[in-house]
This record gives sequence, structure tokens and C-alpha cells, in this order.
Amino acid sequence: MNSVCLVGRLTAKPELRYTGSNVPYVRFTVAANRGYYSQSQGQMTDFIGCVAWRRTAENIANYLDKGSMISVQGYINTGNYTDKDGNKRYTTDIVADNVQFLSSKNSGGGNQPSISSNNAPTPYDYEPSNDNSVNIEEDPFADFGDNVSLDDNFLD
Repeated sequence: MNSVCLVGRLTAKPELRYTGSNVPYVRFTVAANRGYYSQSQGQMTDFIGCVAWRRTAENIANYLDKGSMISVQGYINTGNYTDKDGNKRYTTDIVADNVQFLSSKNSGGGNQPSISSNNAPTPYDYEPSNDNSVNIEEDPFADFGDNVSLDDNFLD
């Protein structure tokens, strides 16, 4: 099974591009912290190249910026090509099938909807409304009894 799930921050502003047949795509890099902290090296972070296609790519380019927190679900895609000097180059990318915006360039936090690369309607297929019927202030950890911190710097 070839399945990947990443959570991290974008390292640069994603730029929308188009193939020769006018299919939109975006390449972006996710800085994902490893699950452990090394005393000699500090927080270990991997920089993982990703690509998204079509509506997913358009939404990433329109709503996210450098530093935005993102969750990516997809698969590993490997390939190769010959560069202009005749050297064979190998590539490894995560192809994003499902993306969730954990923070956008216009917001400071989560509760962002997810988008998929299939043809199903996505939350961004309609104009946003000013309807505040969803209470995003509700604490999902209220039943735990203790305060829960979701600080990004909990290892510091």
C-alpha cells in the first residue's frame, strides 16, 4: 500500500502553473517535524516535496501562503528524467489526493475545510457566506477535565 499523511508548514508561497494541455498544478514543500527531539540536533524536520492537481492546486495557490499549516494525504510518486547535461535525475514527490487547510493566509488557526482532488464538490466550490451558525469556539477537549495546550512549540 502506498499511502502518505503529512502535517506541516509550507516553506514558500505556492505558485499555480499549467501543463501544456492547460491542467492546473502546484508544487510545494511541506516542512514536517519528526515525532522526536534530538538533544544534539534539536527538532528534526523533513522538507517534503508535494504536487497537487486541478481544483486542489487552485485552492492551495489561492488560500495558502508561506508558513501556512497544512495536512496532506496522498501517495509517493517516483520518476526520472535526463537533464540538459545528459545526467539521469530521479524524483520523489507526494501526490496530494486530499488536503486540509489547518491555517490559511487569512486566518490564524484551524477549522478549515478539506479539499480532494476528485471531482466531488469541495467546500471552495461555492462562495463563502457570513453565516456564523457553526460554533468554532466550542472546545473539543472539554470532556478531558484538564486544559489541553495545542501550542506548536510544546517541545521548547
